[in-house]
Amino acid sequence: MTVSETGPLTTEAGAPVADNQNSETAGLGGPVLIQTQHLIEKLAHFNRERIPERIVHARGAGAYGTFTLTRDVSQWTRAAFLSEAGKQTEVFLRFSTVAGNLGSADAVRDPRGFALKFYTEEGNYDLVGNNTPVFFIKDALKFPDFIHTQKRDPYSGSQEADNVWDFWGLSPESTHQVTWLFGDRGIPASYRHMNGYGSHTYQWSNEAGEAFWVKYHFKTDQGIKNLTQAEANLLAGEDPDSHQRDLREAIERGEFPSWTVQVQIMPAADAATYRFNPFDLTKVWPHADYPPIEIGRLELNRNPENIFAEVEQSIFSPAHLVPGIGPSPDKMLQGRLFAYGDAHRYRVGINADHLPVNRPHATTVRTHSRDGALYDGRHGGAKNYEPNSFGGPFETGRPLWEPSEVSGTTQYSAAPTHAEDNDFVQAGTLYRLMPEDEKGRLIDNLAGFIAKVSRDDIAERAVNNFRQADPDFGKRLEAAVQALRG
Repeated sequence: MTVSETGPLTTEAGAPVADNQNSETAGLGGPVLIQTQHLIEKLAHFNRERIPERIVHARGAGAYGTFTLTRDVSQWTRAAFLSEAGKQTEVFLRFSTVAGNLGSADAVRDPRGFALKFYTEEGNYDLVGNNTPVFFIKDALKFPDFIHTQKRDPYSGSQEADNVWDFWGLSPESTHQVTWLFGDRGIPASYRHMNGYGSHTYQWSNEAGEAFWVKYHFKTDQGIKNLTQAEANLLAGEDPDSHQRDLREAIERGEFPSWTVQVQIMPAADAATYRFNPFDLTKVWPHADYPPIEIGRLELNRNPENIFAEVEQSIFSPAHLVPGIGPSPDKMLQGRLFAYGDAHRYRVGINADHLPVNRPHATTVRTHSRDGALYDGRHGGAKNYEPNSFGGPFETGRPLWEPSEVSGTTQYSAAPTHAEDNDFVQAGTLYRLMPEDEKGRLIDNLAGFIAKVSRDDIAERAVNNFRQADPDFGKRLEAAVQALRG
């Protein structure tokens, strides 16, 4: 609903504007006077209307809704919003593409961000996921390098196949996610017709102090729908805003998109001896080992009133946790705990959490943080230090999550190897699960991109990773690439 603004036009300070058509000049037709403050104010504000776009996930759309818990999960977590079946929590969900800039098209082959903010009574809980259950790399140390390969080359100014496949070929851990990305689900038909995943492993802990490892799944109730590369190419050219438009118009029609929420639960003690590293972001937990448990329903039912204020200035961080939920040793998650908040402090400002879309709904924020851009004076004249004897906020003495045991010396190293750790097994399994027609499209999509590289060794290394995932996969891909490269 649009806010009514009927009445006299004013300056930012509230004074009425006499003339919004003509600048004040020195005589008729003379030079413009700098004392035309309405002109100066408009131009200065216009120059600053855009904040830096997100380095990744710049292109996005969002909506508000509710999460309804349908099953009591208190045996696993003491989080209040997960405490009682039937309990509802307000949410804001931002969808996005990863590599493109703010003006890029929606219908492209790219993972989709699935960033969810729960406005719980214990503070905001952010779940920063994707529409894929895995990712390209295992350690956040490699993240800037990976993103540099997806962005514009510093010389050509375009995304370069050489950069993309050079990195992927030299990073075998990416094989699973690349197989997923170039399959049918690499281009969802809309945001409504795709699943979401927390992707990372998180810790849940209950009132008794027992810890569990958890993965989140959001299964679309609209059904999975995807675009072929040809369909996407056409749609991206005809309607670059296709997915954003589809989401907005569906909600306007009252066709509220929804997702069935599931979790996989692993007892904490299982992690050390599980057949592969359960904190490795390039792998899924097979459902046969840890069957998904349905716990709730997510529905989107309200559009933002202002895209800039509510979508562009929304912030999400996996460090926004609540009692009963904590991080895991996942090295990608550990890096994101810092990087997301730091990006928003740079991009939006140190007080971005004061904005309505980011502000906790059901708790009183009591911190000793003060001042900075956008500070709203929420603390009045209260003391800004702790401890104090003036009735200030106090610590609870109870951590949000349970401690994890660590041992050994500090070192730069990969995560410990488990019995079945391998960069190619799950990619091969995914390939073999595909029906024959989807395998054909996967081969065509990969070959079309690999064929663009300028060096044979880069192409051969890329193909070899898929050969190690599955011999048939590699054989067919090699033939397709050779046919295109001549």
